Amino acid sequence: MTEPRTAQGTAQKVPHSVPTRLANGLRQLLGSIYPAHDATTLIEEVVSAFFGPEGQVRRRGRVPANSLWSEKDNYVITYGNTLVDGEHKPLDLLYDFTTRYLEGAFSGVHILPYFPFTSDDGFAITDYRQVNSQLGDWEDISRIAGHFRLMSDLVLNHCSSQSAMFSEFLQGHEPWDRFFFTASPDDDLSGVVRPRTSPLLRAVETANGIRHVWCTFSHDQVDFDFSNPRVLLEFLDIIRGHVERGVRTMRLDAVAYLWKELGTPCIHLRQTHEVIRLIRLLCDYCEAPVVLITETNVPNVENLSYFGNRNEAHMIYNFALPPLLLHALLGGTSKYLNAWQMAMPPAQLGCAYFNFSASHDGIGLRPAEGLVPEEEMQEVIETVQGFGGLVSLYARPGGSRPYELNVSLFDAFAGTHAGRDGHQMERFLCCQAIVMGLEGIPAFYIHSLVASANDHDGVEKLGYNRAINRRRLDYGELRAALDDPESMRSKVLSRLREMVRLRSAQPAFHPNATQFTLQLGEPFFGFWRQSLDRAQSIFAISNLTPHARSIPAMSLNLIDGDEWSDLLTGEPVKPLSGEIVFAPYQTRWISNRQKTQ
Repeated sequence: MTEPRTAQGTAQKVPHSVPTRLANGLRQLLGSIYPAHDATTLIEEVVSAFFGPEGQVRRRGRVPANSLWSEKDNYVITYGNTLVDGEHKPLDLLYDFTTRYLEGAFSGVHILPYFPFTSDDGFAITDYRQVNSQLGDWEDISRIAGHFRLMSDLVLNHCSSQSAMFSEFLQGHEPWDRFFFTASPDDDLSGVVRPRTSPLLRAVETANGIRHVWCTFSHDQVDFDFSNPRVLLEFLDIIRGHVERGVRTMRLDAVAYLWKELGTPCIHLRQTHEVIRLIRLLCDYCEAPVVLITETNVPNVENLSYFGNRNEAHMIYNFALPPLLLHALLGGTSKYLNAWQMAMPPAQLGCAYFNFSASHDGIGLRPAEGLVPEEEMQEVIETVQGFGGLVSLYARPGGSRPYELNVSLFDAFAGTHAGRDGHQMERFLCCQAIVMGLEGIPAFYIHSLVASANDHDGVEKLGYNRAINRRRLDYGELRAALDDPESMRSKVLSRLREMVRLRSAQPAFHPNATQFTLQLGEPFFGFWRQSLDRAQSIFAISNLTPHARSIPAMSLNLIDGDEWSDLLTGEPVKPLSGEIVFAPYQTRWISNRQKTQ
């Protein structure tokens, strides 16, 4: 096992001057987060940990702007070992898959934790500085980063209980003896909000006696104590190592729970936001264009707070979108999706939404709280269970509640509340077209891209619900299916790839292009996008029902004199006259510019 390292042992007065604005920003933040510590010393240690003794610091920090992304940006989410063949390194297979089937359409790849781990499919990390040898090595990671914008996970709330760091804690060795958060069973923890129902505290024997360590997620995932600045310095050093390896998007996993304070819910605390601001400030002065994204699977208003005042996350997951899309397409109504979209503020300058419909964790239900009535969301849950889906719970004062649906997204659209039907593929593609069209940057889970089915055998074998959508795919079998134009996997990936290529050529789909929600009645969900230079307009409209429907052309603001057409079909659309017909679950991107690719 790799020996733990700490920035405490390498901290030194940095050999380069710190820009005044950076120093002032760090002084303010560090003074607020760690008021009992000397800010000047901490500034030197922070800069040394993040930039390294030879690192380059920009003389001026990046200011919030729309230059870090464009309409060409998107991400594919995958585990490092989703593809296997029993012969090659999984990261070799992932490289082959991404360059063979994705390059030229998809621009970014999010590889879920690819480090040594003990549980939770990679989120209980033992060593943040090594690649899991069963997957490959840093050379494999950097090779993928040479073709795609690479997103990596910074699991900074907790690590594995079998990590070298926790072993040092148990032995009472400095500085690790203060690296993990502890509490007493006698403390009032009834108000703590967390996404699990397991006991929060775990008793462990240490050189300093019995300690009760804090475990937000599981007893194999022990929470760090960020009130100790050594912990922050350790993670800044880890970030630097990842950036040097080619990582350009850093996902702050479970960051909402980072700071603990007894007597509070221990979620979204002031210091948590200030730690994110500090990391963002450092990234703004980094030569490499590093983008931060926060993973906070919480109700919508709470999630939006992680943009800060354009000084926290560059991107936030649009967590309310997946359950709202599911509700809309299973029930054939845009009622709540529309209401939510109308109330959503445009992302601030220098910020963007990260739009997705499914992930390795499933479809979170908490973000829909307050947006969809409980009885209607319960109907969604029961319908998805009828298609083989499962439900996970979370703990909150007063008892447990549904936390997420665990299901393959393709299987979630096997039918509607009325039962299974023959529109599974059309419903699924409609969902993906909406994700692509909305303000923000779209992301696609690999199992959604290739139309994977529910993996009930995996759930039975591994013993947890999330395994239903984490199947390991035999790469030879997958390639055979993808190379067969008649297979469902091939049809879905080909169609999605075509749509992504088309989307990437439309300035009106820039992540920050203007968006206005259309009022077309519950069977439709539509919005207008306009490019930053106002030259292109796109009316993105989806029929959410299994029936053919139409809208009057006059219901859209199709400027007379422009030539309008549906980018997805090439059909011309005449302003001010006639009906625009939609097949079941059809999406149209009606634009005043001809499609280009």
